[in-house]
Amino acid sequence: MTIESFEETSIEREFPKQLDLAQVCIYGLSILSAGIFLFLPFFNLLHPSPWQRSMGAIHGFGSLLATVVAVYTGHLAFPLLRGSAKILPQVRTLTFWATSIAFLAIATGNWAYMRYRADAEFGGARAWLKENSPLAQYVLMEYHEFSVLFTLPIGVACTWILWTYGDAILDKKHRVVLSATCVALMGLMFFAMGGLVTGLGIAKIRAL
Repeated sequence: MTIESFEETSIEREFPKQLDLAQVCIYGLSILSAGIFLFLPFFNLLHPSPWQRSMGAIHGFGSLLATVVAVYTGHLAFPLLRGSAKILPQVRTLTFWATSIAFLAIATGNWAYMRYRADAEFGGARAWLKENSPLAQYVLMEYHEFSVLFTLPIGVACTWILWTYGDAILDKKHRVVLSATCVALMGLMFFAMGGLVTGLGIAKIRAL
């Protein structure tokens, strides 16, 4: 081994390759961004309202987690629609968990909704919005109330189909079933994102 090759090897060992450094930065920033994003509901713990500290934090975290899983599942529906067989087990499992977490998010949402519908004398957000910002109540909240509920039946139906058909859903004779399931998973992603955005918007205007 010459001196030049030895020096080049030492430099390569001392400094990572540019591609490796880029991958580390991408993964590091992705994990950091995801952690900061998932930390968002815990800001409710600093809210002066005791209802927002409890209900808001629990429902916010459940909704955010449900949205993340539903969006990831919906994105995998695109390659599945093209017939990618290797991601089918992953989609099947994620659909089950997306449905389960969506149920928990809806359950905690109904718990928070009881406080939301309290009378004005008790500081109910619904009464305040109807008086001060009726557009937020009749547009954002009405959409929020009904759109997020669609995630549960869609998730249950897609879970049942994917687990019932198994790998046979990729067969040519089941092409219509596969297409309908993938479109439904995309709808699940759409309703989950819409529910999260409108929920955050309403909480920004008037918290519990």
